[in-house]
Amino acid sequence: MSYHFYMRGMSNGGAAYSRGDQPLTNDELRARVPSIFATEAHESRSARFAPVPTVTVLDGLRAEGFEPFFAQQARTRVEGKAEFTKHMLRLRHRGIVNAEGEAFEIVLVNANDGTSAYQMIPGFFRFVCANGLMCGETFDEVKVRHSGNAIGEVIEGAYRVLEEAPRVTEQVDRFKAIQLQDREREILAEAAHGLRFPGTADGKEAPITPAELLRPRRSTDRATDLWTAFNVVQENTLRGGMRGRTRTESGHFRRQTVREVAGIDQSRGLNRALWMLTERMAELKAG
Repeated sequence: MSYHFYMRGMSNGGAAYSRGDQPLTNDELRARVPSIFATEAHESRSARFAPVPTVTVLDGLRAEGFEPFFAQQARTRVEGKAEFTKHMLRLRHRGIVNAEGEAFEIVLVNANDGTSAYQMIPGFFRFVCANGLMCGETFDEVKVRHSGNAIGEVIEGAYRVLEEAPRVTEQVDRFKAIQLQDREREILAEAAHGLRFPGTADGKEAPITPAELLRPRRSTDRATDLWTAFNVVQENTLRGGMRGRTRTESGHFRRQTVREVAGIDQSRGLNRALWMLTERMAELKAG
């Protein structure tokens, strides 16, 4: 599978960059996501703020065989902050790919302007639909404040996240072995719909129904196992593009296209919530 390099605009900032199945070079990253290379804190930070240079962590993970395949940087309207603002990297190891073309990931989130702690999250990548799944609270996330011996804690945390690869893979295999009834798939979609459109809890109308989150985008996603259901719901929830309609205050219907979830924080939050929903479904089926 091959992809062209693309740039995707974000509603709350910057852009996301990827070359599909080709890792990103430092020259590409520096040109498009410059805050990765900040080695000092933004001038707004106090002397107690300990910067964490993402490029230092990246170099260390490259030495372990990981390469960056996706990069994203938040937009800022403050002059001079673009070199320090929040960013996210997704790294994959070519040697940790299963027969289905799925890979363990390490997701890095950081900022040296005070807008984010350093975070390292285990993830999983499904090549067939370019989904990036961030794993839930079951797995060990590293979060380091920009103070004290931040660099030392980051390096130690990197090895903890690497140790999660077998557990994440085992969880995925567990999801694949669980078959769902139609109503169980509907329950999963209803919960995801409430997360994506929280206003529905207060009576606000959403442009699509929960059932539309279960609509597969490719024939290979018509299986009835939990892993497939999760991927279909996750892709539809985050990628958007589905067309629906809502009713205006005057009672007229207005056509509306569901937007992609592109912001770093919203994408991360939804990803992890969906993973945890799937874990709960697996527990119910086992119980």
